[in-house]
Amino acid sequence: MSVYIDPSRANFEAFKGLPRDEPIHMLNLLLYRDLAEYPAGHANAGKGWSGRRAYEEYGHTSGPIFRRVGGQIIWRGAFQCMVTGPEDRQWHDGFVAQYPDSAAFFEMIKDPDYQHAVVNRTAALVDSRLVRFKPGEVGGGFG
Repeated sequence: MSVYIDPSRANFEAFKGLPRDEPIHMLNLLLYRDLAEYPAGHANAGKGWSGRRAYEEYGHTSGPIFRRVGGQIIWRGAFQCMVTGPEDRQWHDGFVAQYPDSAAFFEMIKDPDYQHAVVNRTAALVDSRLVRFKPGEVGGGFG
């Protein structure tokens, strides 16, 4: 089973090639480590934090930057079961983050304080997915 924490160069280049002046939704799927794995010497190393606790720290430290660039969480949920997909694939949590445009996302990830905060995300996760969507109309039916 392949695991993913950070984007590959090819995927990030594809993301950068998409329009930057329209709203985006980012689906986040998270699978936490039992025990967070911080780099040696990091202030949170050795605290015995769970992956979930380390991700909470990521949210606490990155949240002000996320909100400053205009981001907001528009949906959040806790995984219950895989209905369509690999039976062995499970997630702990999922959410959709909305950004006014991809320029806001780039501003966030380039912020020095965010780059310091993202260490908590890396320590927290054993696997994740981050998928960009162009927002569509809501309501009504499936079509």
